[in-house]
Amino acid sequence: MIRENQKGLNRIHVLVDAIVVAISYLLAWYIKFVLFKSTNDAVVGILSRETYFSALYYIIPGYLILFYYCDLYSSRRYSSVEREIFNIIKANTLGLGVVIVGMYAFKILDFSRSMMFIFYGFSMMLTIIERQIIRSILRMIRRRGYNVKYVLLVGYSRAAETYIDRILENPQWGYVVCGILDDHLPAGTVYRGVKVLGVLANLDIILETEDKKLDEIGISLSLQDYDYLEELVRTCEKSGVHTKFIPDYNGVIPTNPYIEDLTGLAVVNIRYVPLTNTMNMFIKRMIDLFGSIILIILFSPVMLISAILIKLTDGGKVIFAQERVGLHNRPFKMYKFRTMREQKAEEEKQGWTKKGDPRVTAIGKFLRKTSLDEIPQLFNVLVGQMSLVGPRPERPQFVEKFKEDIPGYMIKHQVRPGMTGWAQINGFRGDTSIRRRIECDLYYIENWTLMLDIKILFMTLFKGFINKNAY
Repeated sequence: MIRENQKGLNRIHVLVDAIVVAISYLLAWYIKFVLFKSTNDAVVGILSRETYFSALYYIIPGYLILFYYCDLYSSRRYSSVEREIFNIIKANTLGLGVVIVGMYAFKILDFSRSMMFIFYGFSMMLTIIERQIIRSILRMIRRRGYNVKYVLLVGYSRAAETYIDRILENPQWGYVVCGILDDHLPAGTVYRGVKVLGVLANLDIILETEDKKLDEIGISLSLQDYDYLEELVRTCEKSGVHTKFIPDYNGVIPTNPYIEDLTGLAVVNIRYVPLTNTMNMFIKRMIDLFGSIILIILFSPVMLISAILIKLTDGGKVIFAQERVGLHNRPFKMYKFRTMREQKAEEEKQGWTKKGDPRVTAIGKFLRKTSLDEIPQLFNVLVGQMSLVGPRPERPQFVEKFKEDIPGYMIKHQVRPGMTGWAQINGFRGDTSIRRRIECDLYYIENWTLMLDIKILFMTLFKGFINKNAY
């Protein structure tokens, strides 16, 4: 069973990580001092091999602690490859920073900084490879029916159906739903191969006879049966089987809710928005302020060339200002390079551009495809109307429409709109699904961190500029 094997698997995983860190360090030392030994090494007072190797007594446990705090030892059944790679990069970057700061703080002048940068590269690369090999092996084993977790669902509801759907769609997670208990459906009822085994009162009997075969119990009651919740939790906890609660109100409560502790009373906030915190707001605003100044300077030649091309090929205004809805539902003028022929206000309200739209100019097609038409929004960021990262702002007429049609749409206005965002780097730009875009925006709003902003900006450099949905 998984419960007996999990600790052993975790220990093996930590051991493999320690070996990978040691190998990365030894490879870095070999490359620096053997393969590409410099004549200057003897001049600056190179440290002995024993001194370098003794540093592993501190580096290996230090890196393992960083791996732990960067969430690299939590279950990877649900986690994505991208998230794991990002956490590996974060842990190694923090490790390098700590080592370099420590060298200067303790005035360790002869310890090779370049060797540590080589170690940084090897450690990231080899850890990513190791993690993907382990992930592939575990998924292969789970697909063959081994190393799986057996789950009993207590209560039939929309949440139970969704849970079963997710499990069946992702066999690599290694979960098997072995049955459902419910008071409203007859025994033998089947949903996607999972049978109703009996009523809620049968839980005691199943726990007494089958507890060694069960790894988890998922309480997935429908809202009408929540009166039984407290009693069911007590029953499950007496058995010692790991119990999880799968609420039937996921459409209301977000995936990652914020819970306040009022001296023992749990209060669940319907939406937790980290950027309502004063310190978070200040940090993000400072980054926007300095970032916009630097980017305006860097992109000034591009802006100048774009302005000249617009003027020479089409005449008229260079900058197009359009009303958008921003923070706290306040309207503002968002700036873009003009990419369409000049129109009357009525024409502008026709809607989004479509493929082959005759209103788009020749230079405008290029600016839209490369997202260069968005650069003037750096001035919106500079004055505080927008942020470098955030949900894209929309026109007032579309806001009025979407707030009625799409649940949670107006939540995006609790933060500053951005030039790029989580939706954009995931491909939801231009003529794409508004619902999926809002799902991405809500994820960003509820899970904001400084590292998430950095990740989005980094990914924008590689996949955010070219817009295949721009017409």
